[in-house]
Amino acid sequence: LYFCRDGERWELQLKGSGRTPYSRNGDGRAVLRSSVREFLCSEAMHYLGIPTSRAASLVVSDDDVWRDQFYNGNIKKERGAIVLRLAKSWFRIGSLEILAHSGELDLQRRLLDFIIQEHFPSIATNDSNRYLEFFSTVVSETANLIALWMSVGFAHGVCNTDNFSLLSITIDYGPFGFMDAYDPNFVPNTSDDEKRYKIGNQANVGLFNLSKLLQALKPILDPRQKQLASQILEGYGERYYSRFTELFKAKLGLLGENENDNYLIAFLLKVSLLC
Repeated sequence: LYFCRDGERWELQLKGSGRTPYSRNGDGRAVLRSSVREFLCSEAMHYLGIPTSRAASLVVSDDDVWRDQFYNGNIKKERGAIVLRLAKSWFRIGSLEILAHSGELDLQRRLLDFIIQEHFPSIATNDSNRYLEFFSTVVSETANLIALWMSVGFAHGVCNTDNFSLLSITIDYGPFGFMDAYDPNFVPNTSDDEKRYKIGNQANVGLFNLSKLLQALKPILDPRQKQLASQILEGYGERYYSRFTELFKAKLGLLGENENDNYLIAFLLKVSLLC
């Protein structure tokens, strides 16, 4: 479904409406508390200037939903709800991974060409390097997105490839959270016992997911493009660090370039950790 306004096209998605072919073993339902949180947070992120899906409406359901909120075996009945979510696209890194894994390369090319045509107007659809340019853009914009998350103390909670948008927007608000005080070990997901998705690891997880995207693209890249794509991926860390520094300098009101700026940012974060 598409919603057009001012020449823009948005894809509509219902969260909590029931099972789909991608529900795995879940019931496809959503509870009221998490639906309210997604509605509020996605709108807050939008007004913070962070690329994100948005929420158009929230409807309370008559269905009872059973959930183990704290993953401690204490299952309770909760009120269900449905959120109408909007985004320019809901395609994720996982959308390409599954096609590459199953060897459906023709379908993968068709999907990529559609995504590029619809959402990457700066890339010519007849350019032989279009998939390489697409990858370069996703790498750069993913680094930018995670730096923005860090600048407001936002932890996504489940940063797997199915939750990373190819348009580099924040999607699938699940067990997210905002830090009350700086703590690189902050984890909003009570089921993440290994702290895989702790806030201090988000940039590294972004790199991991982008490496999975590259792996999915490699079957349709020639040897030269594969080499260039690997070099692009190697530049992810520099891009992220540059954007992170830029954002934190702006928060501190630092102007111009000074070799001590990075030390000051690191020092202040360390002080915050000790407070």
